Amino acid sequence: MTTNRDIAVQVTDLSKNYGTVQALRGVDLSIAAGEYFVLLGPSGGGKTTLLRLLGGFIRPSGGQIL
Repeated sequence: MTTNRDIAVQVTDLSKNYGTVQALRGVDLSIAAGEYFVLLGPSGGGKTTLLRLLGGFIRPSGGQIL
């Protein structure tokens, strides 16, 4: 069981818009400390956008990254 102290990354209702294009919508994610994480999806699915948000390279349009 994961407790709040074990969470390394937590994302709540994350969204990113580029003008009228919605790159991400309503992303919820929790990654525990020491846990492996794989991000899979089709081309144009928002994987790079999510990683750029998590890395702090771009700012979200909505939601929280903790």
